[in-house]
Amino acid sequence: MMYAGSEPADREPDSSARPPLVRELLLVVGLFVIYKLGRQVANGHVDEAYRNAGHVWDFERSVHLPGEGAVQSLLLHNETLIHLANTYYATVHFPATLLFLVWLYWRRPRHYIWSRRILAALTGAALVLHLLFPLAPPRLLAVTGLVDTGQVYGPSVYGATPATDSMANQFAAMPSLHFGWAVMVAVGLIVATRSRWRWLWLLHPLVTLLVIVGTANHYWLDSIVVSALLAVAFAALRLPRTAPVRAHLPWPSTTGDPVPSAVPYATDPALPAAYASTGARR
Repeated sequence: MMYAGSEPADREPDSSARPPLVRELLLVVGLFVIYKLGRQVANGHVDEAYRNAGHVWDFERSVHLPGEGAVQSLLLHNETLIHLANTYYATVHFPATLLFLVWLYWRRPRHYIWSRRILAALTGAALVLHLLFPLAPPRLLAVTGLVDTGQVYGPSVYGATPATDSMANQFAAMPSLHFGWAVMVAVGLIVATRSRWRWLWLLHPLVTLLVIVGTANHYWLDSIVVSALLAVAFAALRLPRTAPVRAHLPWPSTTGDPVPSAVPYATDPALPAAYASTGARR
């Protein structure tokens, strides 16, 4: 799926692989603006979004996926826990991804370019799905019996009236970029570092998955679909290998003196004793 042969954590970053900062800032900001505008274009398909939500809910039950309510019931046992889950959903998504890209840009430029391409491809594919398949989240679907924890316990990043929310498209649940970006952050840091603790980054997508389901902002299927899109992106956009280090061969001497080779020769086989003694008498 990816190449793990990245540079060790103590090696200085290859500054020649780092793209110009201003260009990257403009590119990242431009992609973000395009995505936000695209989500607004996808807004307004209220009836279709609710129909699709009913289909997703029925499909999950038909394939015996665990109910989203099982996760939410665990969070609702403690008001502090559900408040923390809402806060995680509202505040971690964008800052964690931004810090991830900034750190890679300065410390692992080659990994930065790869990760930025993966995130751009994933986000573009998600935007297409938002346009083609508007989906109301489970918190808005009455048949689920789930609580809109953001509105009830706070904090919430969405308006109280989804159909007229001008700040965000609440009918773009499929796929979950919260989960997709979290997986990319974890994978990117695991590949780019060599610490024995790097696998703990997997806690980020795990906590994110429990949060998006427990707060009823996403279905299980939303995370499954974004994982499939991410797998395709990994297969199509591989992390390039570093160029192999070649042995330096010195230039031939202009004085006629022999130059030692950078590649050692095998030791000559020993001569027979009889031949050696004959050669010595000549």
